Amino acid sequence: MRSRIRNIFRIRAHGPWILASALLVALLVAPFAGAFGEGNAVRGGARNPSSDARRAYSKETQIIANVSTYGTRQSNKSNNGGGAVYGCRSGAGGTPKGNEPCLRASNLSNGRAFEFNTNSGTEVGAITGPANAAPFTTTAKGVATGLNADQVDGKNASDIVADAQASNMFATVTGTTGALGSNRGATSSSRTSAGVYSVVFGSDISKCSRTATVATSGTDPATATTDLTGTSTVIVRTFDIAPAPTPGPADQSFNLTVTC
Repeated sequence: MRSRIRNIFRIRAHGPWILASALLVALLVAPFAGAFGEGNAVRGGARNPSSDARRAYSKETQIIANVSTYGTRQSNKSNNGGGAVYGCRSGAGGTPKGNEPCLRASNLSNGRAFEFNTNSGTEVGAITGPANAAPFTTTAKGVATGLNADQVDGKNASDIVADAQASNMFATVTGTTGALGSNRGATSSSRTSAGVYSVVFGSDISKCSRTATVATSGTDPATATTDLTGTSTVIVRTFDIAPAPTPGPADQSFNLTVTC
């Protein structure tokens, strides 16, 4: 009986100290337990919520405003520092594939979703990436006012013009001698017999259309036909078709066009 009484008084004697110790531990641990993650104030000049990547936010942080200017504003007065940087590890395909991009601007009304501006300099911005990557895609089909495309499919304007010209060749040939005059893509011409001419081009024209038109300077009507020899030589035949003196093969100057 005596020992039981002593034990009761011994526990009661230490009770206040146990309670005080528990309160002290709670006060010391509480600030550190709530110093990371959601529900805490954003700290300036520091990484939020912590420099420990394992303590990153686990929920979306939203800043909602109802003002007539901007909901938030980020600026940097340094002469070599940026205003904001956004990084992510999103997969391919963007929003349509359920992979949110690192940056998205969405206007829920009918105005602009974004604007880029610089007050000076010769470049407003840059889009960088792998050499074979498309800089952007668009479903908009309207005219991009002021857009100056230096290249289309890797070609500049002079390349495109040269390709168009290469697909549209021609030759002017003198009837009496078969001499080659103005041309694009032809390398030579010759008269092989009365009203028969051979015009050679410098490329394969076997899949191109050919048209010869007599350049008649007199009053007698004439016509011309074409045949292809090999892959690059056009045989042109010119004919008188009314009465003088007898319809048939006749030397006539002509224009030959080849369209590929």
